[in-house]
Amino acid sequence: MPAGRAVTRTLVIGGGIAGASVAYFLSRLGAQVTVIDAGLHAASSVPSALINPVRGQSGGVDARALEGMRLTWELLRELEAAGFGVPHGQTGMLRPVPDDKARARFERNLPPKLLHRWLSRDALPVPLPPAWAHALWLPEGGWVDGAAFTRALLEASGAAVIRGQVPSWTAHSATLRGGDGPTLASFHAVIHCGGSIGSGWAGENRTQRMGTLLTLDRAAADVPLSFGAYLAPSAQGGVLGATYETPAQGWRAPALPLASLGWLLGKGEALADLSGVSVTGRWTGSRLSGLKTGRGEDGVWHLSGLSSKGFLLGPLLARELAAQVVQAGR
Repeated sequence: MPAGRAVTRTLVIGGGIAGASVAYFLSRLGAQVTVIDAGLHAASSVPSALINPVRGQSGGVDARALEGMRLTWELLRELEAAGFGVPHGQTGMLRPVPDDKARARFERNLPPKLLHRWLSRDALPVPLPPAWAHALWLPEGGWVDGAAFTRALLEASGAAVIRGQVPSWTAHSATLRGGDGPTLASFHAVIHCGGSIGSGWAGENRTQRMGTLLTLDRAAADVPLSFGAYLAPSAQGGVLGATYETPAQGWRAPALPLASLGWLLGKGEALADLSGVSVTGRWTGSRLSGLKTGRGEDGVWHLSGLSSKGFLLGPLLARELAAQVVQAGR
């Protein structure tokens, strides 16, 4: 491209949380944005995703978790002010911990700037079964309807959206399988944000993990609970998730993991009293592992492989990538 030419036409491949966030921030920087979206967001369509900075059963905290969490809540406030209804709750979240050894692991990982406190049993916001020795309270945590958040970001971006699958792309064009035409070309920048399904269509041999979430007729607790599995409120009641299967190379069509569902129900019952709570359905999707971000040697920009941190870090990384794309075109 001619030196000093501003990026005006950008193409984003994928309309999940990564692609929708990139489109949103590109538009705020004055770029003209087109998004190719097949409408199949394997992980981003989750009905209730945790905004949780303290991860897993070891209590790991990503170096940018606090920054990412606060930007996600800021975006939700912006969308709400603009008239977009995105079900969510910055209710705080509770991390039950089974024993002293697990608590010590958590404490080693907790950064001083993270708002948190260990609660005594009489200070718990929701009751816990007696098997839990400790409980970590994270007042800035919460949950968000992933599908609604993603849709709102994409709509607020004002991007032109084309429905279709993209099996191949270059630094300035993309080839469609179906959709509105065979090839879209002459873009100043192409940003690939395809998740597990898009990666599979492109023939990428990247690591995928399948997971299942059960939808509930009501929330089992007013705030999210998480250790091994999680219970959280949702727009339609509540959820119990998520069983993540053995990692596999390449995308596979979702299947009902019957053996894992029994394990999941047991984890849910260990977290809270599920008596009187009914299962209304299930959601199954896959997440793409192995973060890929920045500009490749072929000139294509990427943001994919967010794994389970899509709603925690996705908007933050998208904002930075959008700024890099625009700066590179000047």
